Amino acid sequence: MTQKQKRYESLVQVYHTELYRFAYWLCQDPSIAEDLVQETFLRAWRSLDALQDEKAAKSWLLTILRRENARRFERKQFDYADVEHDTLEDTKSTSLDDEMEQTVVQRQISQLAPEYREPLLLQVVMGCSGDEIAEILELNKNTVMTRLYRARNQLKEALTNVNESARGASN
Repeated sequence: MTQKQKRYESLVQVYHTELYRFAYWLCQDPSIAEDLVQETFLRAWRSLDALQDEKAAKSWLLTILRRENARRFERKQFDYADVEHDTLEDTKSTSLDDEMEQTVVQRQISQLAPEYREPLLLQVVMGCSGDEIAEILELNKNTVMTRLYRARNQLKEALTNVNESARGASN
């Protein structure tokens, strides 16, 4: 096995699950998420020599994944599925209330404008720092921090409205 192969397999092993989770959040479709991750790793393999600093691997891979996701919308796609998207199955048993709460949160996050949703997902789902998010999104760190603040406030307000509506309906 060559040094490049070892380096590549190490990246796949370390980052596959995190990239899949982020891809799923972006597209809400398990098969598209897997395709995005595979395409990300294919592009990563092709340009692996460009990755000089292993500490930058996560940001580098997330940038590739984001660009792959954007390419999806450049290509014409036909969706023949007339069944609603499956949700990710969690191996742990969760209560119906927990699942409903998670669905409400996911729905509210997906309704945020992309400029707010993406930094929030990078922080919450991927665990990226403000500096990493700024690098991935090619933005100033202050811009990223402002967008994160606004995203959290919009999400909090939306969830408060959902809870108030639910309480009003049950009375």
